[in-house]
Amino acid sequence: MSMRSVFLPAGAAVLLFSIDLGQPLDRTQRTSTPQYGFKIIRVFPHDATAFTQGLAYHDGFLYESTGLLGHSSLRKVRLETGEIVKQTNLPADIFGEGITLFDRTIVQLTWQTQKGFVYDLDGFQLMREFSYVGEGWGLTTNGHEILMTDGTDEIRVLDGNTLREKRRLKVHDGHSAVTQLNEMEMVEGEIFANVWHTNRIARISPRDGRVLGWIDLTGMLSPVYRLDQESVLNGIAYDPVRKRLFVTGKRWPSLFEIQLVSKTFRKPH
Repeated sequence: MSMRSVFLPAGAAVLLFSIDLGQPLDRTQRTSTPQYGFKIIRVFPHDATAFTQGLAYHDGFLYESTGLLGHSSLRKVRLETGEIVKQTNLPADIFGEGITLFDRTIVQLTWQTQKGFVYDLDGFQLMREFSYVGEGWGLTTNGHEILMTDGTDEIRVLDGNTLREKRRLKVHDGHSAVTQLNEMEMVEGEIFANVWHTNRIARISPRDGRVLGWIDLTGMLSPVYRLDQESVLNGIAYDPVRKRLFVTGKRWPSLFEIQLVSKTFRKPH
């Protein structure tokens, strides 16, 4: 939406995506939602002027949507160097939001204009527009449907081809609704979603909207690089081939490859 060192507790376990992400702890095995920290694996350059609204990874490149009126764009970025190899700018009165890649296209939301765009993946040619009611925040896909956030506790599920809404998921942690859901990514069968103006990512079940875990990224970026209060965590991308998870934020000078570290401990029985 618009607007240092990593501490690893003693005994913390680094999670391997291929093993653990698709197997959250059963509720009968825990008394509270699992908590995760992070370990930085690698740091990549990121355009510090990019007001990151959406992020995706494909074949060695990042696809990024940026926001702000007069500065919104769609970009193809080389992961290793941060070089922008392709860019198309949105009209000055359009505020860009989340993106996802679907069937050789890029689907992009806008904030308050209630319309989105579908581009050709290779050339960024605009193929068509679509409309929706309310605000557009984040997008991701499960391969046949497109999932959309609007700043509430709901995730809209759209038909991947028609982009018409099919149903909604209510996101909740126990009995509490989780609002301000923003940029999203599908990671090993779970929805990872930034919570706006926080350092947290929710791991969400795509079946019933339950929060399966919380990822706390506090301390990832030094406050020195925060240009203003809107320079918040927002941007998740995943490489399913090499099991790499990437995160960044609005106007952050770096993009991080991370692994998750369990902060949930249980006494042996």
